[in-house]
Amino acid sequence: MNTSEKNSFSSSIEATLFNSKEILERVSDSLHRFQKSSFRKASWQLLNSLGAYVGVWFLMWVALQFSWWLMIPLVVLAAGLMIRTFIIFHDCGHGSFFKSQRANDFWGFICGLMAFTPYRYWRWQHAMHHATSGNLDRRGIGDIWTLTVEEYLNSSRWRRFAYRLSRNPFVLFGIAPVFVFGIYMRFAFMKCGKKEKRSVWHTNIALLILFLLMSMAFGFWTFLILQTVVLGLATSGGLFLFYVQHQFDGAYWQDNENWDFVQAAIKGSSFYKLPKILQWFSGNIGFHHIHHLSPRIPNYHLEKCHRAEPVFQEVYQLTLWKSLKTLKYRLWDEKSQKLVGFSHLRKIKNPKINLGL
Repeated sequence: MNTSEKNSFSSSIEATLFNSKEILERVSDSLHRFQKSSFRKASWQLLNSLGAYVGVWFLMWVALQFSWWLMIPLVVLAAGLMIRTFIIFHDCGHGSFFKSQRANDFWGFICGLMAFTPYRYWRWQHAMHHATSGNLDRRGIGDIWTLTVEEYLNSSRWRRFAYRLSRNPFVLFGIAPVFVFGIYMRFAFMKCGKKEKRSVWHTNIALLILFLLMSMAFGFWTFLILQTVVLGLATSGGLFLFYVQHQFDGAYWQDNENWDFVQAAIKGSSFYKLPKILQWFSGNIGFHHIHHLSPRIPNYHLEKCHRAEPVFQEVYQLTLWKSLKTLKYRLWDEKSQKLVGFSHLRKIKNPKINLGL
Protein backbone atom coordinates (compact mmCIF):
# COMPACT_ATOMS: atom_id res chain seq x y z
CA MET A 1 0.00 0.00 0.00
CA ASN A 2 1.55 3.35 -1.04
CA THR A 3 1.41 6.55 1.02
CA SER A 4 -1.60 8.04 -0.76
CA GLU A 5 -3.59 4.83 -0.39
CA LYS A 6 -2.62 4.58 3.26
CA ASN A 7 -3.70 8.15 4.00
CA SER A 8 -6.93 7.61 2.11
CA PHE A 9 -7.74 4.48 4.07
CA SER A 10 -6.86 6.21 7.35
CA SER A 11 -9.29 9.00 6.55
CA SER A 12 -12.03 6.51 5.75
CA ILE A 13 -11.60 4.89 9.15
CA GLU A 14 -11.81 8.23 10.93
CA ALA A 15 -14.99 9.06 9.01
CA THR A 16 -16.45 5.58 9.73
CA LEU A 17 -17.28 5.25 6.05
CA PHE A 18 -14.94 2.44 5.18
CA ASN A 19 -16.15 -0.49 3.13
CA SER A 20 -16.12 -3.75 5.10
CA LYS A 21 -15.64 -5.84 1.99
CA GLU A 22 -12.63 -3.76 1.02
CA ILE A 23 -11.04 -4.26 4.43
CA LEU A 24 -11.47 -8.03 4.29
CA GLU A 25 -10.01 -8.16 0.79
CA ARG A 26 -6.95 -6.21 1.93
CA VAL A 27 -6.25 -8.23 5.06
CA SER A 28 -7.59 -11.69 4.21
CA ASP A 29 -4.16 -13.08 3.26
CA SER A 30 -2.61 -11.95 6.56
CA LEU A 31 -5.54 -13.21 8.60
CA HIS A 32 -5.33 -16.61 6.96
CA ARG A 33 -1.53 -16.78 7.35
CA PHE A 34 -1.57 -16.08 11.08
CA GLN A 35 -4.55 -18.28 11.96
CA LYS A 36 -2.28 -21.31 12.12
CA SER A 37 -1.52 -22.68 15.58
CA SER A 38 2.02 -23.48 16.67
CA PHE A 39 2.57 -26.43 19.01
CA ARG A 40 6.02 -25.14 19.94
CA LYS A 41 4.86 -21.61 20.81
CA ALA A 42 1.77 -22.86 22.62
CA SER A 43 3.82 -25.30 24.70
CA TRP A 44 6.34 -22.60 25.60
CA GLN A 45 3.55 -20.28 26.69
CA LEU A 46 2.07 -22.98 28.91
CA LEU A 47 5.48 -23.39 30.54
CA ASN A 48 6.24 -19.70 31.06
CA SER A 49 2.68 -18.83 32.11
CA LEU A 50 0.80 -21.68 33.77
CA GLY A 51 4.07 -23.35 34.82
CA ALA A 52 5.41 -20.08 36.19
CA TYR A 53 2.14 -19.44 38.04
CA VAL A 54 2.40 -22.81 39.81
CA GLY A 55 6.08 -22.07 40.50
CA VAL A 56 5.26 -18.75 42.16
CA TRP A 57 2.83 -20.48 44.50
CA PHE A 58 5.65 -22.85 45.48
CA LEU A 59 7.90 -19.84 46.15
CA MET A 60 5.17 -18.32 48.32
CA TRP A 61 5.00 -21.54 50.34
CA VAL A 62 8.78 -21.44 50.86
CA ALA A 63 8.87 -17.66 51.56
CA LEU A 64 6.19 -17.98 54.24
CA GLN A 65 8.74 -19.77 56.38
CA PHE A 66 10.71 -16.51 56.55
CA SER A 67 8.47 -13.45 56.28
CA TRP A 68 5.03 -12.31 55.18
CA TRP A 69 6.68 -9.26 53.59
CA LEU A 70 8.04 -11.52 50.88
CA MET A 71 4.45 -12.17 49.83
CA ILE A 72 3.97 -8.68 48.39
CA PRO A 73 6.07 -9.05 45.20
CA LEU A 74 5.12 -12.72 44.83
CA VAL A 75 1.39 -12.01 45.06
CA VAL A 76 1.67 -9.25 42.42
CA LEU A 77 3.65 -11.59 40.16
CA ALA A 78 1.10 -14.37 40.67
CA ALA A 79 -1.72 -11.99 39.71
CA GLY A 80 0.07 -11.02 36.50
CA LEU A 81 0.63 -14.66 35.62
CA MET A 82 -3.02 -15.44 36.34
CA ILE A 83 -4.01 -12.83 33.75
CA ARG A 84 -1.61 -14.37 31.24
CA THR A 85 -2.94 -17.85 32.03
CA PHE A 86 -6.46 -16.53 31.43
CA ILE A 87 -5.42 -15.42 27.94
CA ILE A 88 -4.31 -18.99 27.19
CA PHE A 89 -7.68 -20.17 28.52
CA HIS A 90 -9.32 -17.56 26.28
CA ASP A 91 -7.45 -18.77 23.17
CA CYS A 92 -8.34 -22.37 23.95
CA GLY A 93 -11.98 -21.28 24.02
CA HIS A 94 -11.60 -19.94 20.49
CA GLY A 95 -9.92 -23.16 19.38
CA SER A 96 -6.83 -21.22 18.33
CA PHE A 97 -4.17 -22.06 20.92
CA PHE A 98 -3.50 -25.62 19.74
CA LYS A 99 -4.40 -27.21 16.43
CA SER A 100 -6.02 -30.09 18.30
CA GLN A 101 -9.45 -29.28 19.73
CA ARG A 102 -8.94 -31.98 22.34
CA ALA A 103 -5.77 -30.22 23.52
CA ASN A 104 -7.60 -26.89 23.56
CA ASP A 105 -10.41 -28.34 25.67
CA PHE A 106 -8.02 -30.04 28.12
CA TRP A 107 -5.74 -27.06 28.69
CA GLY A 108 -8.71 -24.69 28.56
CA PHE A 109 -10.21 -26.53 31.54
CA ILE A 110 -6.90 -26.52 33.46
CA CYS A 111 -6.21 -22.83 32.82
CA GLY A 112 -9.83 -22.02 33.60
CA LEU A 113 -9.45 -23.80 36.91
CA MET A 114 -6.48 -21.58 37.78
CA ALA A 115 -8.58 -18.53 36.78
CA PHE A 116 -11.72 -19.69 38.65
CA THR A 117 -13.66 -19.82 35.38
CA PRO A 118 -15.67 -22.77 33.96
CA TYR A 119 -14.31 -23.41 30.49
CA ARG A 120 -17.34 -24.42 28.40
CA TYR A 121 -19.76 -22.07 30.15
CA TRP A 122 -17.45 -19.08 29.66
CA ARG A 123 -16.71 -20.13 26.06
CA TRP A 124 -20.43 -20.04 25.29
CA GLN A 125 -20.80 -16.57 26.83
CA HIS A 126 -17.71 -15.25 25.09
CA ALA A 127 -18.91 -16.51 21.71
CA MET A 128 -22.02 -14.40 22.26
CA HIS A 129 -19.81 -11.40 23.02
CA HIS A 130 -17.97 -11.78 19.71
CA ALA A 131 -21.22 -12.18 17.80
CA THR A 132 -22.89 -9.12 19.35
CA SER A 133 -20.10 -6.68 20.32
CA GLY A 134 -21.20 -3.13 19.49
CA ASN A 135 -24.79 -4.21 18.75
CA LEU A 136 -27.21 -2.05 20.75
CA ASP A 137 -30.06 -4.51 20.32
CA ARG A 138 -28.11 -7.53 21.55
CA ARG A 139 -26.48 -6.31 24.75
CA GLY A 140 -26.42 -8.28 27.98
CA ILE A 141 -24.22 -11.37 27.57
CA GLY A 142 -20.47 -11.25 28.00
CA ASP A 143 -20.25 -7.46 28.07
CA ILE A 144 -20.20 -4.54 30.50
CA TRP A 145 -23.60 -3.06 31.28
CA THR A 146 -23.96 -0.05 28.99
CA LEU A 147 -27.04 2.14 28.68
CA THR A 148 -27.81 4.78 26.09
CA VAL A 149 -28.53 8.34 27.25
CA GLU A 150 -32.20 7.92 26.34
CA GLU A 151 -32.47 4.62 28.23
CA TYR A 152 -30.90 6.18 31.29
CA LEU A 153 -33.21 9.21 31.20
CA ASN A 154 -36.26 6.96 30.92
CA SER A 155 -35.13 4.59 33.68
CA SER A 156 -36.61 4.48 37.17
CA ARG A 157 -34.82 6.17 40.04
CA TRP A 158 -33.70 2.79 41.36
CA ARG A 159 -32.34 1.63 37.98
CA ARG A 160 -30.38 4.86 37.56
CA PHE A 161 -28.92 4.41 41.04
CA ALA A 162 -27.96 0.78 40.27
CA TYR A 163 -26.37 1.81 36.98
CA ARG A 164 -24.33 4.61 38.56
CA LEU A 165 -23.23 2.23 41.29
CA SER A 166 -22.16 -0.41 38.76
CA ARG A 167 -20.17 2.23 36.88
CA ASN A 168 -18.36 3.49 39.97
CA PRO A 169 -14.64 2.59 39.44
CA PHE A 170 -14.34 1.14 42.95
CA VAL A 171 -17.29 -1.17 42.30
CA LEU A 172 -16.50 -1.89 38.64
CA PHE A 173 -12.83 -2.74 39.14
CA GLY A 174 -12.76 -3.59 42.83
CA ILE A 175 -15.85 -5.41 44.06
CA ALA A 176 -17.43 -6.65 40.83
CA PRO A 177 -14.46 -8.69 39.48
CA VAL A 178 -14.03 -10.69 42.69
CA PHE A 179 -17.78 -11.25 42.91
CA VAL A 180 -18.06 -12.36 39.27
CA PHE A 181 -15.13 -14.78 39.26
CA GLY A 182 -15.30 -15.83 42.90
CA ILE A 183 -19.06 -16.29 43.30
CA TYR A 184 -21.11 -15.59 40.16
CA MET A 185 -19.14 -18.06 38.03
CA ARG A 186 -19.96 -20.82 40.51
CA PHE A 187 -23.49 -20.96 39.10
CA ALA A 188 -24.94 -21.35 35.60
CA PHE A 189 -27.46 -18.50 35.62
CA MET A 190 -27.75 -18.12 31.85
CA LYS A 191 -29.84 -20.38 29.63
CA CYS A 192 -27.28 -22.64 27.99
CA GLY A 193 -26.69 -26.28 27.05
CA LYS A 194 -26.14 -29.21 29.40
CA LYS A 195 -22.40 -29.37 28.65
CA GLU A 196 -22.00 -25.72 29.59
CA LYS A 197 -23.90 -26.23 32.85
CA ARG A 198 -21.92 -29.34 33.69
CA SER A 199 -18.66 -27.45 33.15
CA VAL A 200 -19.65 -25.10 35.99
CA TRP A 201 -20.06 -27.97 38.44
CA HIS A 202 -16.98 -29.82 37.22
CA THR A 203 -14.96 -26.65 37.80
CA ASN A 204 -16.50 -26.17 41.24
CA ILE A 205 -15.62 -29.71 42.29
CA ALA A 206 -12.07 -29.35 40.99
CA LEU A 207 -11.72 -26.01 42.78
CA LEU A 208 -12.92 -27.56 46.04
CA ILE A 209 -10.34 -30.34 45.76
CA LEU A 210 -7.62 -27.83 44.89
CA PHE A 211 -8.61 -25.60 47.80
CA LEU A 212 -8.45 -28.51 50.24
CA LEU A 213 -4.99 -29.54 49.01
CA MET A 214 -3.62 -26.00 49.11
CA SER A 215 -5.11 -25.46 52.56
CA MET A 216 -3.24 -28.53 53.80
CA ALA A 217 0.01 -27.02 52.48
CA PHE A 218 -0.49 -23.37 53.51
CA GLY A 219 -3.11 -23.51 56.22
CA PHE A 220 -6.76 -22.63 55.60
CA TRP A 221 -6.71 -18.90 56.45
CA THR A 222 -3.28 -18.27 54.96
CA PHE A 223 -4.25 -19.76 51.62
CA LEU A 224 -7.66 -18.05 51.65
CA ILE A 225 -6.03 -14.64 52.20
CA LEU A 226 -3.33 -15.15 49.57
CA GLN A 227 -5.70 -16.57 46.95
CA THR A 228 -8.26 -13.82 47.52
CA VAL A 229 -5.62 -11.11 47.06
CA VAL A 230 -4.21 -12.78 43.92
CA LEU A 231 -7.71 -13.25 42.49
CA GLY A 232 -8.63 -9.66 43.35
CA LEU A 233 -5.58 -8.14 41.67
CA ALA A 234 -5.82 -10.38 38.60
CA THR A 235 -9.55 -9.96 38.01
CA SER A 236 -9.38 -6.19 38.56
CA GLY A 237 -6.57 -5.88 36.04
CA GLY A 238 -8.27 -8.26 33.64
CA LEU A 239 -11.59 -6.45 33.80
CA PHE A 240 -9.87 -3.12 33.17
CA LEU A 241 -8.28 -4.64 30.06
CA PHE A 242 -11.69 -5.81 28.88
CA TYR A 243 -13.25 -2.44 29.71
CA VAL A 244 -10.81 -0.32 27.69
CA GLN A 245 -11.05 -2.70 24.74
CA HIS A 246 -14.64 -1.60 24.12
CA GLN A 247 -15.22 1.57 26.15
CA PHE A 248 -13.06 4.27 24.60
CA ASP A 249 -13.28 7.47 22.60
CA GLY A 250 -14.51 6.57 19.12
CA ALA A 251 -16.04 3.22 20.14
CA TYR A 252 -18.63 1.62 17.85
CA TRP A 253 -22.29 1.00 18.70
CA GLN A 254 -25.13 0.53 16.22
CA ASP A 255 -28.64 -0.90 16.23
CA ASN A 256 -29.05 -4.37 14.79
CA GLU A 257 -30.17 -3.10 11.38
CA ASN A 258 -27.02 -1.02 10.86
CA TRP A 259 -24.57 -3.19 12.78
CA ASP A 260 -21.59 -4.49 10.81
CA PHE A 261 -19.20 -7.20 12.05
CA VAL A 262 -16.06 -5.76 10.44
CA GLN A 263 -16.72 -2.22 11.63
CA ALA A 264 -17.50 -3.54 15.11
CA ALA A 265 -14.12 -5.29 15.12
CA ILE A 266 -11.99 -2.50 13.65
CA LYS A 267 -13.70 0.47 15.26
CA GLY A 268 -15.34 -1.12 18.29
CA SER A 269 -12.22 -2.89 19.60
CA SER A 270 -9.25 -0.84 20.67
CA PHE A 271 -5.57 -1.24 19.82
CA TYR A 272 -4.22 -0.96 23.35
CA LYS A 273 -0.51 -0.23 23.04
CA LEU A 274 1.04 -1.23 26.35
CA PRO A 275 4.63 -1.21 27.63
CA LYS A 276 6.30 -4.49 26.66
CA ILE A 277 6.19 -5.98 30.15
CA LEU A 278 2.44 -5.34 30.43
CA GLN A 279 1.91 -6.56 26.89
CA TRP A 280 3.57 -9.83 27.89
CA PHE A 281 1.46 -10.29 31.03
CA SER A 282 -1.71 -9.42 29.10
CA GLY A 283 -0.90 -11.96 26.39
CA ASN A 284 -0.99 -9.47 23.48
CA ILE A 285 -4.71 -8.96 24.01
CA GLY A 286 -4.16 -5.25 23.36
CA PHE A 287 -4.28 -6.10 19.65
CA HIS A 288 -7.98 -6.48 20.18
CA HIS A 289 -9.04 -5.10 16.82
CA ILE A 290 -7.34 -8.04 15.13
CA HIS A 291 -8.65 -10.53 17.66
CA HIS A 292 -12.27 -9.49 17.04
CA LEU A 293 -11.77 -9.55 13.29
CA SER A 294 -10.29 -13.06 13.48
CA PRO A 295 -10.61 -14.90 16.83
CA ARG A 296 -8.83 -17.90 15.30
CA ILE A 297 -5.49 -16.09 15.45
CA PRO A 298 -3.69 -17.22 18.63
CA ASN A 299 -2.32 -14.54 20.93
CA TYR A 300 1.30 -15.36 20.01
CA HIS A 301 0.64 -14.28 16.38
CA LEU A 302 -1.38 -11.11 17.01
CA GLU A 303 1.52 -8.65 17.04
CA LYS A 304 3.03 -10.10 13.87
CA CYS A 305 -0.33 -9.88 12.14
CA HIS A 306 -0.68 -6.26 13.25
CA ARG A 307 2.75 -5.36 11.88
CA ALA A 308 2.13 -7.19 8.61
CA GLU A 309 -0.81 -5.01 7.58
CA PRO A 310 -0.68 -1.19 7.31
CA VAL A 311 -4.47 -1.28 7.53
CA PHE A 312 -4.31 -2.45 11.15
CA GLN A 313 -1.79 0.22 12.07
CA GLU A 314 -4.24 2.97 11.08
CA VAL A 315 -6.81 2.15 13.76
CA TYR A 316 -7.22 4.27 16.88
CA GLN A 317 -4.32 3.68 19.26
CA LEU A 318 -5.03 3.64 22.97
CA THR A 319 -2.07 4.23 25.29
CA LEU A 320 -1.83 3.52 29.00
CA TRP A 321 -2.40 7.20 29.80
CA LYS A 322 -5.31 7.53 27.38
CA SER A 323 -6.91 4.41 28.84
CA LEU A 324 -7.21 6.08 32.24
CA LYS A 325 -9.29 8.81 30.63
CA THR A 326 -11.83 6.22 29.47
CA LEU A 327 -13.09 5.98 33.06
CA LYS A 328 -15.18 9.09 32.45
CA TYR A 329 -17.30 7.33 29.80
CA ARG A 330 -20.59 6.04 31.17
CA LEU A 331 -23.33 6.21 28.51
CA TRP A 332 -23.76 5.88 24.75
CA ASP A 333 -25.23 8.98 23.15
CA GLU A 334 -27.05 7.87 20.00
CA LYS A 335 -27.41 11.44 18.77
CA SER A 336 -23.71 12.25 18.75
CA GLN A 337 -22.68 8.60 18.20
CA LYS A 338 -20.14 8.58 21.01
CA LEU A 339 -19.64 7.58 24.62
CA VAL A 340 -20.25 10.34 27.15
CA GLY A 341 -19.98 10.86 30.89
CA PHE A 342 -22.73 11.56 33.38
CA SER A 343 -21.84 15.25 33.15
CA HIS A 344 -23.35 15.17 29.65
CA LEU A 345 -26.77 14.84 31.28
CA ARG A 346 -26.55 18.39 32.59
CA LYS A 347 -26.91 19.59 29.02
CA ILE A 348 -30.20 17.76 28.63
CA LYS A 349 -33.43 19.22 29.95
CA ASN A 350 -35.60 16.42 31.24
CA PRO A 351 -37.94 16.89 34.20
CA LYS A 352 -38.04 13.15 34.88
CA ILE A 353 -34.42 12.86 35.89
CA ASN A 354 -32.86 13.70 39.20
CA LEU A 355 -29.29 14.59 38.38
CA GLY A 356 -28.28 13.77 41.92
CA LEU A 357 -28.50 10.09 40.99
